[in-house]
Amino acid sequence: MSTVPATFDVFRIHNDASGYRSGVEQVTLDDLAPGEVVIKAAYSSVNFKDALAGTGEGKILRRFPLVGGIDVAGHVVASTDAAFKEGDEVLVTGCGLSEIRDGGYGQYARLESKWVIPLPKGLSLRESMILGTAGFTAALALLRMRENRQTPELGPLAVTGATGGVGSLAVDIFSRAGFEVHAISGKAEQVDYLKQIGASQVLGRDALATTRPMESARFGGGLDNVGGPMLASLLAQTTPYGNVASAGLAAAADLGTTVMPFIIRGVSLLGVASAGTARDIREAVWQHLADDWKPRHLDRICTREVGLAQLPDVFSAMLAGGSLGRTLVVI
Repeated sequence: MSTVPATFDVFRIHNDASGYRSGVEQVTLDDLAPGEVVIKAAYSSVNFKDALAGTGEGKILRRFPLVGGIDVAGHVVASTDAAFKEGDEVLVTGCGLSEIRDGGYGQYARLESKWVIPLPKGLSLRESMILGTAGFTAALALLRMRENRQTPELGPLAVTGATGGVGSLAVDIFSRAGFEVHAISGKAEQVDYLKQIGASQVLGRDALATTRPMESARFGGGLDNVGGPMLASLLAQTTPYGNVASAGLAAAADLGTTVMPFIIRGVSLLGVASAGTARDIREAVWQHLADDWKPRHLDRICTREVGLAQLPDVFSAMLAGGSLGRTLVVI
């Protein structure tokens, strides 16, 4: 077993008599939640959920204190599970990290082996965390749509919230998988960015501003990251037997729609919940991400690299709507 230092740095979140706060502090391995696999972390990432957890703007953590970070990738330094040995490159996304157990924002992480995924051939640790939960969510959405008979022939896939982490990676992944992609974004200054990563068209939010229960079908389906009226409008403009995957609520959690798209056009609304995905599906998604769905523009989508101490600034920018692409955390 490699030696784990007596203490090491983590980004930890507290909520007690002194208030809600987070920052870099030192802990011991025994301070971390139990698990069969200890890794030396190399990278993590910043997701919207991380920003909510780190600031207290969302009720994400179910116990305190916890180390933040819902993603982590690194090398195994110790394991009581024979499936993993010292030196193995592994990753974990979601699975209760920074929710019910200590997450990936630390120099070391202790993980439950049932959620640890061997790094697939074709991905580096760095690439796996540019993807992280965001890329996993986008690919899981495509897997669900493909399983429900989505094909490029049905028409272009719309991606809302296209400049964010999930949106950017979805544009690239869907394009790589052979679909025409129409990116929906309110950031007119990012048209070139979206075209560079795979969008054939970039549409303003007004493309999904209709409030009628049915409109002319213009999309084969899509991935929605914002919820509310835009999701309702996307459903109303989806071609017969197209699929719309719902993966976020950046704008609103409510959905005011009618049954018309479902019963007249056979449109399907598919939920995408990445955190607790079954292991066999999880492994299949990561194999796609390392192979036939691997994004071509990961370095373009990774727009920022930060250390643990810079996380609060990243959280603030993300919650203010100022993020673009993905932020990699270098540990």
